Amino acid sequence: MFDISNGHRFVRRIPIRAAASGQEVEVVRGTATNARAGRIYVSTTRRLAAIDLKSDAVVWEQSYEAHCCDRLAVSPDGQTIYAPAFGSAKWFVIDAVTGRLRSVIAVTGWPRETIYARDGRHAYLGAWDSPILSVSDTTTDRVVKTVGPFSASLCPFTLNAAGTLAFANVDGLVGFEVGDLQTGLILDRVAVEGYDKDAAAAYECPSHGIASTPDGRELWVADGVGNRLHVFDATVYPPVALGAVELSAQPRWIAFSTDGRYAYSSTGDIVATATRKIIGALEDSAGGRVKSENFVEIDVVGGEPVR
Repeated sequence: MFDISNGHRFVRRIPIRAAASGQEVEVVRGTATNARAGRIYVSTTRRLAAIDLKSDAVVWEQSYEAHCCDRLAVSPDGQTIYAPAFGSAKWFVIDAVTGRLRSVIAVTGWPRETIYARDGRHAYLGAWDSPILSVSDTTTDRVVKTVGPFSASLCPFTLNAAGTLAFANVDGLVGFEVGDLQTGLILDRVAVEGYDKDAAAAYECPSHGIASTPDGRELWVADGVGNRLHVFDATVYPPVALGAVELSAQPRWIAFSTDGRYAYSSTGDIVATATRKIIGALEDSAGGRVKSENFVEIDVVGGEPVR
């Protein structure tokens, strides 16, 4: 836990579980939270845990088909979780209150990432080893539309604020492709200027991280070959390159603060979005840099989570 309003000062660790003797530590694959529910959800390769934001107590934890989940998403009303199965071609639909498995949605590929629409009516399901983005109707928990095929396997993706476009990293490309969420067609392929295709070929997904600023005006894209973040103007179409941020290591994920002031890279670097300058790093109590692909911001007022 870090205090954003106090220079991202390290606050404390919240213990969840320790590895049993002789067992490997469980790898965290995803996090999600919901202010209405007052919970944060943490998925590992083996289980999913719901943790109370006020008490830090584990409310429930479950495994599904003897394993668990990748990058999950929780509905805006806090009632439902969509969680990609780890190692199986399916998504689990879970009651967020109890952890009970409600249904299963079959897909192709290796399920990786989930995004819930802002209105809660659809969930977007991205699987690696598949060029198709699936769209589920959350009232029926059925895939009702697909977007693609993209030119290669899907990597991380994000949506524009209007929920009309998907910007997706794909295998072999430093940049992104654009899918139309209404028609299902692929509209454009935007490569970072001058990227080395031969160097990128050595990476499964050379751009593994993409995010839109909260105001929707900029699109930030990870460059794992050049160890930087590329910034695009998203007020025009197709998005136009504005600049880049040099990082300390290879980025694998990007997230923004809810007010848009900060960008967080999986390298631990904290970037001021207005200046595109690194202003600090997430560091633990011993000064060690905290590197992670899992970030979630929780805003608290009077002891109560509000967003």
